[in-house]
Amino acid sequence: MISGIILYFIATIYLVISFIKDKSKTKAALLNAWKMFRNVLPDLLAIMLFVGLTLSLLSPALISSIIGENSGLLGITYSTILGSIALVPSFVVFPLGRTLVQNGAALPQVAVLMSTLMSVGLVTLSMEQKTFGRSFACARNASAIIMSLLFALIVWMVMT
Repeated sequence: MISGIILYFIATIYLVISFIKDKSKTKAALLNAWKMFRNVLPDLLAIMLFVGLTLSLLSPALISSIIGENSGLLGITYSTILGSIALVPSFVVFPLGRTLVQNGAALPQVAVLMSTLMSVGLVTLSMEQKTFGRSFACARNASAIIMSLLFALIVWMVMT
């Protein structure tokens, strides 16, 4: 909490300095920032609603049984599949991971889920194939899955 207050204070100081140096550029930057925020807000609210509803429907005991400490390789497999299919913006992945851990999910399972959410795109595979070619898109997604599983293995070995 205090670190957040400190960061907001520092940002405010820099904003004031910027405003003193050049009012028009600062106003233009704030207007651009507002437009970007307004564009991302519907997606952010939808994701927050999805995460909130999911966590209200899934009890900590259920989360723990699916991707908890005792779920082992099956939990890692579930997390890999879900993370590879789901399409979630990266700025939501970290808070989601924290919430899952707080609700009983294990670190390796959450690590592979977060990694695949950000690096694997099975939902967007067809678009990626059109842009970069079939072999590159498949190789990129396959290597992202392998690296995510390796990341989960490292987390498993280090954190447990």
